[in-house]
Amino acid sequence: MNVAFLGLGVMGYPMAGHLQANGHAVTVYNRTESKAQAWAKQHGGAAKATPAEAATGADIVFMCVGNDNDVLAVAQAALKGMETGAILVDHTTASADAARHLYAMAKAQGVAFIDAPVSGGQMGAEKGQLTIMCGGDQTAFNVAKPVMDCFAKATTLMGASGAGQLTKMVNQICIAGLVQALSEGLAFAEKAGLDGDLVLDVISKGAAQSWQMENRGKTMLKREFNFGFAVDWMRKDLGIVIDEAKRNGAVLPITAQIDQFYADVQQAGGARFDTSSLITRL
Repeated sequence: MNVAFLGLGVMGYPMAGHLQANGHAVTVYNRTESKAQAWAKQHGGAAKATPAEAATGADIVFMCVGNDNDVLAVAQAALKGMETGAILVDHTTASADAARHLYAMAKAQGVAFIDAPVSGGQMGAEKGQLTIMCGGDQTAFNVAKPVMDCFAKATTLMGASGAGQLTKMVNQICIAGLVQALSEGLAFAEKAGLDGDLVLDVISKGAAQSWQMENRGKTMLKREFNFGFAVDWMRKDLGIVIDEAKRNGAVLPITAQIDQFYADVQQAGGARFDTSSLITRL
């Protein structure tokens, strides 16, 4: 297909590369134009100076930007170049309200919209092994899914518009709790004089096993925190979660507390560390 990819950060850059490598004709846009030009030079696609130019003639337009305001601004610009029957897919982690707003805006123009936040981090994007949770119409999803599968190991329609973003909120709630528990466990092991690596080797074979333990445990012991998904972004995501909980009545005492723990890490200079840096405040 002819596709566009808007936003070439640590996630979008490799995701767009997988699309080109799988035979799609990809046109990219990035706010810093030199990065789009570098991507085109590396992967062989095209780069355009505006979202509307990149989206012109595309069957599917993918986005992966920063926050609600970025999503709305880039989507509005892209829609100016999109034709009736095209599909706009947003991989940004944003609010469910923003997703529903864009769904209505796109529909009024004859364009389908899918909110499709991802999980798996920079490593997942680079390996093409992301998990994608989608909200939108079944017909549009059926068209977009085989294309998204170029950079995903699982792509699932969760329900109507906004359901993808709500599912991503569940994901972030669970990750926050897991990272805090892992941090406390490893800090305890250190205080107890245990061999942290050996502890991880043992308990990862039992009920405590998790992705975070397998992929971040030993680097946490080494105090290495350069694995992509920054504390700043986690706080943005948890802010979305907490706002949604206020609306729907969900009680999230641990999540709210861990959000404040991440604020401590920010204030201590760890804003660009990855989320496993939660151990530093202990």
